[in-house]
Amino acid sequence: MEQNIEYRQQLAREYRQVVTPLLTYLPWLAKNAGQPGSTAYRGDAYSEQSVSFSFPVYDSTLMAFIKEASGSSLMEKNYSYVYTRNRIRTHDDERRVIRSAELRDWDILRGILSKYVLGGRTKAILWSEAVRENIFALVLERMQVIIDYWDKPLDEGGTR
Repeated sequence: MEQNIEYRQQLAREYRQVVTPLLTYLPWLAKNAGQPGSTAYRGDAYSEQSVSFSFPVYDSTLMAFIKEASGSSLMEKNYSYVYTRNRIRTHDDERRVIRSAELRDWDILRGILSKYVLGGRTKAILWSEAVRENIFALVLERMQVIIDYWDKPLDEGGTR
């Protein structure tokens, strides 16, 4: 039993090293929950015949977070399997799964984070959606709670 706890503590220490750089963005992500995280840039039309277009311009903090997260070992390229296996279809499903996640569910949290970080490369609206729906902040907060719980010494009686 004690070996099992020691193994979990070791995992938590490893996870802490990976997650800590991303936690610096947590205050910004939490503060901007419910907001899009981007603005639409509309090009000036030079004439009536020219076509007007728009594209998203992302906040620099969000882009720094995306860059940092993309380069971390938290990214799971097969995130779609996480959604299929766990029957996650809506934002409410994501929030429910995130709230109930434990150490054994770490890969589920990675999958949810990866959907928005990696998926945003081809479908850019996902980055704004994750900020607006508070998914980035919820995943990071839950990861921090899990790490904080498991990365602490045993009580003198050998229990948690």
